[in-house]
Amino acid sequence: MPNAADPLLATAREVEERGLDWVGVQDHPYQRRYVDTFVLLSAIAAGTSRVGVFPDVANLPLRPPAVLAKAAASIDVLSGGRFELGLGAGSFWDAIEAYGGPRRSPGESLDALREAMAVIRLVWSGQRNLRFDGRHYRLAGAHSGPLPAHDIGIWLGVYGPRALALAGRLADGWVPSLRGEITPLAEASDRLDEAASTAGRNPADIRRVLNVNGRITDGPTGGLLNGPVDQWVDELTDLAVGYGFDTFLFWGDGPDQLPRFAEEVVPAVRRQVTGERGR
Repeated sequence: MPNAADPLLATAREVEERGLDWVGVQDHPYQRRYVDTFVLLSAIAAGTSRVGVFPDVANLPLRPPAVLAKAAASIDVLSGGRFELGLGAGSFWDAIEAYGGPRRSPGESLDALREAMAVIRLVWSGQRNLRFDGRHYRLAGAHSGPLPAHDIGIWLGVYGPRALALAGRLADGWVPSLRGEITPLAEASDRLDEAASTAGRNPADIRRVLNVNGRITDGPTGGLLNGPVDQWVDELTDLAVGYGFDTFLFWGDGPDQLPRFAEEVVPAVRRQVTGERGR
């Protein structure tokens, strides 16, 4: 969470120094205590040299897709190719409307997300005289540029059946959050795989980034991802090997949580996943 009162840049540098790979930043522009996500991502990219950065996930109703694509390409160029675009259809509609954004139904949100993906990829194409005439977005002779430093992925933070079908057809990645139980996540993962296969894609080509929230302790288990290191290692390994997640984004409260995750959990998960996949 990009809380202005927190040591955001120092935390990002610590993530890199501890050998972790990604920093994701929530995007809730209407939250008065939060700094702007894209400004923060730019500052993080400028203050680090290796770690990747992405919005987790960008609030589409408050960020027009052509300008969003320009911002993404700019951070990617300035960071040397370390930016990916997490993208969401929107939620918290009262707050979005309070900030001047549109209030959309679920169907409208999904349609706007599909159009936005097309617009964003056009703006990254390097072409001139770009035109797009959609219900929610349009381009009327726009020129793309600068080109991203690498092929930026669009990672969708979506859950519903129709949204997962869209992700399976068109997205480069999927960024859900683990919300207490694995079963709904497993069902969503199966829907994503089915949609990708139906579209003629290899489901393994869709990157799986899972937001996980819990507490690493020295005591007994308190539920999923709430307990000792061995429990965390087993549960994250199961999510990787059993459900195909390749990246975990850790939300941990407390000064000891990031060091413990980086030093005790991550290396053990990497070893265990490698061993199980090898078998």
